[in-house]
Amino acid sequence: MTNSIRPHHSRPTSILVSGAGIAGTALAYWLARYGFSVTVVERAADLRGGGQAVDVRGSALQVIDRMGLLEDVRAAKTGLRGMSYVDADGRELRRTTGWTASGGSSDGPDVEILRDELATLLARAAGTGVEYLFGDSIGTLVQDDGGVRVRFASGAERRFDLLVGADGLHSATRRLVFGPEADYLHPIGTYIASWSAPNHLGLDRWEVFHQPGVDGVWGCMAMTVRDNTELRVFVGFTSEEPYERLLPRDPMAQKRLVAERCASLRWEVPRFLKAMWETDAFHYDVVAQIRMDRWSRGRVALLGDAGYCCSPLTGQGTSVALTAAYVLAGELHAADGDHETAFRAYEERLRPHVTACQALLGLGQEMVAAEARAAAGPEGNEEPTGVDGPAREDSPEFRAAVAFDLPDY
Repeated sequence: MTNSIRPHHSRPTSILVSGAGIAGTALAYWLARYGFSVTVVERAADLRGGGQAVDVRGSALQVIDRMGLLEDVRAAKTGLRGMSYVDADGRELRRTTGWTASGGSSDGPDVEILRDELATLLARAAGTGVEYLFGDSIGTLVQDDGGVRVRFASGAERRFDLLVGADGLHSATRRLVFGPEADYLHPIGTYIASWSAPNHLGLDRWEVFHQPGVDGVWGCMAMTVRDNTELRVFVGFTSEEPYERLLPRDPMAQKRLVAERCASLRWEVPRFLKAMWETDAFHYDVVAQIRMDRWSRGRVALLGDAGYCCSPLTGQGTSVALTAAYVLAGELHAADGDHETAFRAYEERLRPHVTACQALLGLGQEMVAAEARAAAGPEGNEEPTGVDGPAREDSPEFRAAVAFDLPDY
């Protein structure tokens, strides 16, 4: 079935998708393919750049294949050959070509790709049938028996049959429909920042990891992206402070916070921080999960991180989002646009998979704790952990948790 085919539905359905990330663009693709009228509203002026490298695995690879994008996604993968651990002076302690901290096994079927490159491929595949409203967001919404009336931040008002919130961990849609973020967000006391930097290390499809063990910073990593033309830098730290104090909304304030946490670090960190101030490709957030008893209310449903963020430490956020977008659109198609039937089937089919993937957070926390213990060894001389693998993604426990029987629609 090609994307040009528009199946007829007895219930013409207009759907507003809030958020043009991976979940939102994937959903837009499938909804448009099934013949729904789709509008995507995105706060940013365009598809967001920057962000971390993400992993596509398991059923998500099947979804990408059914979209006809598997070859393109594989062509855009980071293609890392391996990784090294270094000390504070940049001396290599260990190396492996078997796996990387960001992408798992080097020779496995999973694909590691930059988040923004994947979102761009998805949006492009959806074609011109999807309407995008960039530089805007939902200000207020009111549901009634016939639809959802939305007033945008720009002042424009429109009416839609359905609304899907795919607007991430700090979803405004969730707040407007389900209540305060604090009721659903479960932080673990870990924070991650990522940004773009020049490849001044001259790395060739390689990843380097440093365990500072200073001021709560448990890791600083740099990996090559975009054919070695740049680095993507990551810093992770822990804190027992209330998470609200460590989540300023202003990106410059976020950068100041990261710079303060990393001020005493050595290795290449000072050069990385200089690059941080010079780039707009910067992302910072708390590591947390979203846990909810239900993912829909009336004519509004939540998708991906907005409804059930797994957290980056599970390695499953992107794959779950892709799978969920396929399922939600498929159930709406199968139900001929009957949202009550579709939303119920969407949750019943997907919740066990989400629950299993969220449970992988324990493995991720163990990994961070092991890194922190190694970094805090006597005079920093303990060997880094986990270099010899196998990667956790290869473990039977991980593979069992992420398995999902993808339905046909």
